[in-house]
Amino acid sequence: MFMFLKSSSISSLILMLYSVVIFPITIYFIMYQDHLMLEWYIFSVSSCSVCFTILFDSVSLSFSNVVCFISSCVMMFSSSYMSHDPFLKRFTWLVMLFVLSMNLLVFIPSLPALLLGWDGLGIVSFALVIYYQNMKSLGAGMITVLANRIGDVMILISIGLMVLQGHWIITQMWDFYLSFWVILAILLAAMTKSAQIPFSSWLPAAMAAPTPVSALVHSSTLVTAGVFLLIRFSPFLNTTAMFKSVLLFLSVLTLLMAGIGANYENDLKKIIALSTLSQLGVMMLSLSLGSMELALFHLYTHALFKALLFLCAGMIIHNMNNTQDIRSMGLIYFQAPLTTMSMNIANLALCGAPFLSGFYSKDLILELSTYSSMSLAMTMMIFIATGMTAAYSFRLSFCSLWSVVKDNAFHSKQEFDMHINSSTMMLTVVAISAGMFMQSVYLFFDPMPFTLPQHLKLMSVIAILSGLYLGLNMWESGFNDNYTNKMKYFFSTMWFLTPLSSQPLTKFSMLLGTNLMKSIDLGWLEVTGGQGALYLTSNTSLLNQKVQMKSYNYFIFLMIMTIMVLSILYTL
Repeated sequence: MFMFLKSSSISSLILMLYSVVIFPITIYFIMYQDHLMLEWYIFSVSSCSVCFTILFDSVSLSFSNVVCFISSCVMMFSSSYMSHDPFLKRFTWLVMLFVLSMNLLVFIPSLPALLLGWDGLGIVSFALVIYYQNMKSLGAGMITVLANRIGDVMILISIGLMVLQGHWIITQMWDFYLSFWVILAILLAAMTKSAQIPFSSWLPAAMAAPTPVSALVHSSTLVTAGVFLLIRFSPFLNTTAMFKSVLLFLSVLTLLMAGIGANYENDLKKIIALSTLSQLGVMMLSLSLGSMELALFHLYTHALFKALLFLCAGMIIHNMNNTQDIRSMGLIYFQAPLTTMSMNIANLALCGAPFLSGFYSKDLILELSTYSSMSLAMTMMIFIATGMTAAYSFRLSFCSLWSVVKDNAFHSKQEFDMHINSSTMMLTVVAISAGMFMQSVYLFFDPMPFTLPQHLKLMSVIAILSGLYLGLNMWESGFNDNYTNKMKYFFSTMWFLTPLSSQPLTKFSMLLGTNLMKSIDLGWLEVTGGQGALYLTSNTSLLNQKVQMKSYNYFIFLMIMTIMVLSILYTL
């Protein structure tokens, strides 16, 4: 049977089998709050023992379960989406390495060994972003890998600083006199991986990867690694008073920037990428409010409906002859009702519509932000960003699903493909029901009771309705790319982060490298090195040759006089 299946279908079945087997074990660990740590002692240097540790608990098992379930659906989708790719096996191996790296990151609580998964995600993501092998993909891959490299260096610095504790186990850290620098390094590492300000520009650039990769990266793997690292470190990070306030400020700025920027974007995949960025800001917001479990809850629900959103977008792009501009789309609901239904459910879950999976986690985070003691300005920025989420979600639906046809007709050739329908329907069912199931588990352990007045309770609903009204008014179906308005250009380029993080840095590094090469490699090193030695020896030999050729008689006379002087001295 397996001989007739594609490599992507086989990997999908393996991942789904793993997810089904591990699900009852996950439920057991969640219900009994059990922990199992396995340590392999390798060697000891002075007072530092080097161990390879694996931790099984409710967080790691549930995260692995969600990752493998989404990866299974994505690989099933890839069996149809990537069916014409001549290197499908290579693509499958890369995605499986990606999933393996994420599982290593999840199960290993020791920082040096955690680098296996952390660096694995960075390397494999670079290989996947440049998968189509053109200049645009290479540029996007370089921005991605260089931005993530900053986080890798921060992890290495924190490993060096934690030598003072004599171990690197995340769950057994305590406060010491260099705690501030360890916390700063870990925070910067998480910010680069989760694309928080000012490291946000690589996330939309990573859309150069194939759509199944985007669905995997933006739902439960690469971008959530930073959030997961902060969740693991949260008991230690909360020992510093500045941590929560700094993370709150950065997360709200990221949330607002992504929400406004997505309303000016016309690329279908980049709009969804910016929505991922805004939801990562919501997770960081929850962590800054001190609620680790609620951040994990939103991470799971977001992963499920975001993967569904990307698969529906991939279906639309595939059938629109690889057109990604939403201004070229229209009347998709008429020819692809199943895809339209799934995309609307994912969009509504993203907005936090009642009784869908996003509502249970996102609404609770918004209510917690109003209950906490943050400033009025921060609270208003959070709810404005929430309204922007509804605005760009409805704008996306208006332009692509329900507007009139403006370009080539939609060809629903994949609407009856079982690979696509099975993956999208599984994620649709989970996107509807997972929030209620997870909330019952979450509230069972951490009820966190608080009471809000009616006007604060209705603020999230008012923000969504205001966003809908704003989306209706801001909807432009024409191809108007007039960026003469400086404010529009400011918001559409992610507050100038996109041009600042690519062209100026690239130009600066190239100019610096050219000047260093001219002044050092082609300058001083040549003068004092090989060329200088060659010049000196050649000139000396030429001078010697000239002296010998033109002063032949002088040398004979000098030799005779020398012999005479020596003979006289000898006779005396």
